[in-house]
Amino acid sequence: MIQIVENAPHEGPYAMGAACESAGLPVRVCRAWAGDRVPDTVDDMVALVVMGGPMAAYGDFPGRGAELALLRAALEAEVPVLGVSLGAQLLAVAAGGAARSGAGVRIGWGDVRMTAAARTDPLLADVPERPRLPHWHSDTMDLPATATPLASCDRHPVQAFRIGGSAWGIQFHLETDKTAVDAFAGVFPEGAASAPDPPASAPAELAAVAQHRDGLFKRFAVFVAERAERTATRAFFTRRAATWEERFADDGPRYAAAAERMDLRPGQRVLDVGCGTGRVLPALRAQVGDGGIVLGIDLTPAMLTAVTREGRDADGSLLLADACRLPLQDGAVDGVFSAGPVNHVPDPAAALREWARVTAPGGVLLLFHPSGRAERAARHGRPLDPDDPLAQENLRPALPAVGWDLTSYEDAPHHFLARAARHGG
Repeated sequence: MIQIVENAPHEGPYAMGAACESAGLPVRVCRAWAGDRVPDTVDDMVALVVMGGPMAAYGDFPGRGAELALLRAALEAEVPVLGVSLGAQLLAVAAGGAARSGAGVRIGWGDVRMTAAARTDPLLADVPERPRLPHWHSDTMDLPATATPLASCDRHPVQAFRIGGSAWGIQFHLETDKTAVDAFAGVFPEGAASAPDPPASAPAELAAVAQHRDGLFKRFAVFVAERAERTATRAFFTRRAATWEERFADDGPRYAAAAERMDLRPGQRVLDVGCGTGRVLPALRAQVGDGGIVLGIDLTPAMLTAVTREGRDADGSLLLADACRLPLQDGAVDGVFSAGPVNHVPDPAAALREWARVTAPGGVLLLFHPSGRAERAARHGRPLDPDDPLAQENLRPALPAVGWDLTSYEDAPHHFLARAARHGG
């Protein structure tokens, strides 16, 4: 679900919202201007869009603190973000920059200069070097050092920027269509009258802008859709990473006992895929010894930070990666330990196949959870799921099809464990 936060009734998503809906992405709108509560987590979001408004990002308006907190949560979890006008200024503040009053009011169409970095940007790459775009703003911002400037103009140098690889701020109003023009002019007739462009020029200006506008928003929608599953996983685990260890403090011995079932030898190479806070890394290190290799891979940066905080980074090398696209060569490891990811990846069979690819013939796969399937279902107040990929009737035929032979299956009251061997050993 794409979460849109509106800060004024006339500053809706317009063409951007239409592009998301055309891509089949569900949209939820928080009308902050009407008193809607701004969400306090990004748990169910595949993207966050914060629109503009007449208030100042450096002022104190209702909802400002909540919007900044939500933007910071999105940045931490790498949820795709698009901030427009006021939303761009709030994004800059959330990332460590500042918003301030600019060099006067700019209303109407005007040139923007794209930077060299914009040529390879996922959203702005196809925008001309000097497009003529719609403006309605008087404030500007100072970007944090981590930002990549993407567009500028003489009076308001920051016109577009990117934070990291998935958050964009645009000062100009590229979402503008005819409905938006009429809405702005209706709410601020004096401002519209002060624009240097005659009202009759609006249709031609909009037609010229449409190709850049529609292409950019289509690329944003595709960007969001392609990484929706990974975004959902990161969003869910990022907020929980700080307290994960204390919530499951008693599980350490169960992880150690499970690791013993891998029967690894000194000098071998083992991967903990979806390592979380790294609870099994010490046990894996103990088996392979100082001459062996232990890798911990997770999709969520906050979880790898927790591994370091717990001091377990000394027991293995950590990699930020997708469990379904491992940055390893074929046959790179002798064993794969996995506690949970099968139930979180979009395609369990593809994940199991990928883990087989990186495992040498005869290597071992251990799927583990410190709770049995029935225990977990009861804890969440739901019945056992017949489509659960870890159910024996599903897992047993699935493993041989992707390179594994099931050698042991235990769905006990207080643990789940399935052990398999790589074909060819």
